[in-house]
Amino acid sequence: MKPFRLHEPTTIEETVGLLSKLGESAKLYAGGTELLLAMKSGFLHYADLVNVKTVAGLDAISVSGNTLSIGPNATHSSIERSDVVRDHSPLIAEVEHRVANVRVRNVGTLGGNLCFAEPHSDPGALLLLFDAEVEIAGPGGRRHVAISDMLVGAYETAIAPDEMLVSVSVPGLPTGMRATYEKFGYHHRPTLGMGAAVLVSDGVVSDIRLTLGSVPPTPLRLSASEAVLKGERADALADESNSAITEAGRLAADVCDAVDDLHGSAEYKRHLVEVFVGRAVRAALAAERVEA
Repeated sequence: MKPFRLHEPTTIEETVGLLSKLGESAKLYAGGTELLLAMKSGFLHYADLVNVKTVAGLDAISVSGNTLSIGPNATHSSIERSDVVRDHSPLIAEVEHRVANVRVRNVGTLGGNLCFAEPHSDPGALLLLFDAEVEIAGPGGRRHVAISDMLVGAYETAIAPDEMLVSVSVPGLPTGMRATYEKFGYHHRPTLGMGAAVLVSDGVVSDIRLTLGSVPPTPLRLSASEAVLKGERADALADESNSAITEAGRLAADVCDAVDDLHGSAEYKRHLVEVFVGRAVRAALAAERVEA
């Protein structure tokens, strides 16, 4: 690895000041599971790394009202094991338990994962299911951005070079909703991740959310598929040959923006998306209801 200077600020304001001063030569450093690997491989180089692990409070996890707040320095393991997370959104704890491997979960942070914006990753698609948003601090103050607007492309976010992620806010799902996150892959990173949340009223799907990750460059809300499934009888969707499920799967495959890579051909991925729509919806319907 090429030499670099390591800076260790202790406040958010000091960190933002360093980023403004150092410009594009600098990069924030948290867990380092993505960044340092890319630097060791020679794909990236920064003359300055700004260590945010020395900023107190950025690993905090708390709840206010019905909103879970997760600091960007919180590791995947700390989120997985947090009683606060398990009480508020057990699905998040469950999915964090399945991120990468133990070594990565113990060191890698949620903030680092989101800011690196690796397409083949679970947290973005999961947080999109919850309509999560992030808080970003910069020279001009702080701003709140929906997770769908923060992740703008493969390895690209809406965070400016002189800004930093300071928190992730996750609203609770509506009372009575059932949710799941299904994933598939043979490699270290997932080939596909799909979130599904379903609310059933009087036997009919009254609300539904479907999100897709790892296949498209950024996590995707499958709005057209949701529209097809909303209003359908829940018991009918349990049938794998249900016409609404078939149509929802087809629509999801049409918009998934799959590409050929080491995880499979675009055609193969579109087939997976089509299959997993039904699988995720049925798993969500069988999940436990969110209680008030």
